[in-house]
Amino acid sequence: MTSEIEPAALAAAPLGHPTDHPDTYAPQRLYALPRAPQRAALGLRDALPFTGVDVWTAYELSWLDMRGKPRACIATFEIPAESPRIVESKSMKLYLGSFAQTRFETPDAVAGALARDLAAAVGLQVGVSLEEAGRLRACTLAPLAGRSLDELDVDCTAYDVDATLLAAGKGHVAETVVTDLFRSVCPVTAQPDIASLQIDYEGPQIDRAALLRYLVSYRCHAGFHEHCVERIFVDVKRRCAPSRLSVHARFLRRGGIDINPYRTDGAMPMRRAVRTPRQ
Repeated sequence: MTSEIEPAALAAAPLGHPTDHPDTYAPQRLYALPRAPQRAALGLRDALPFTGVDVWTAYELSWLDMRGKPRACIATFEIPAESPRIVESKSMKLYLGSFAQTRFETPDAVAGALARDLAAAVGLQVGVSLEEAGRLRACTLAPLAGRSLDELDVDCTAYDVDATLLAAGKGHVAETVVTDLFRSVCPVTAQPDIASLQIDYEGPQIDRAALLRYLVSYRCHAGFHEHCVERIFVDVKRRCAPSRLSVHARFLRRGGIDINPYRTDGAMPMRRAVRTPRQ
């Protein structure tokens, strides 16, 4: 297993270390990591070749109203890909848990605190929305749209990232392909990170079997969700030369949170307010 994260960058992070679990408001628990080192490893040092967003869904947000009655909401955070930092996921869980015994006058006050604290952590304005927990029952469930790669008859032997597996032909196409077979691992705990992945592109037709082998090669790769999606975008762009490209991953939740990175250079827009059936 290889990692794209420098060990020193996580030395002070709560991930992988014993911690207490505060239940009163503790914004200082948010721990941010710079995006730049991982992007530099991909050769991205100046203008980014993509735009996008990291959509976090937190299903376990709860606080007290001014009468001491609990309130429960599902929170969605949209962190721009242009932000200089990401939030380490365990620190986000500790931070959100700290709302549990804290009184807020209104849900808007909660959303305001979340927006302020997350913007300070990542270095750019973050979109925040709250929905009453009961509305989750009405949330749209839909698989990622596109042609599935999962039933292709292929042999897979690479389980750490190998961009040389990618190949494209000369025929020009516009297509969307998806897989539910994506897996990477946490760079600290080695726990599996499972996702559905969608690639929408136009240009030389990408060899689908080669693409599936490439995506399977992340199976033992240690990397945060955001960095895996950016690496896929960069590898496909460089080796297959599409004229437009988007990569969207919807990861299964851990600790009550799912993270869904999206990177594009102008291809299909990301569908919001939709969960895959596995989420």
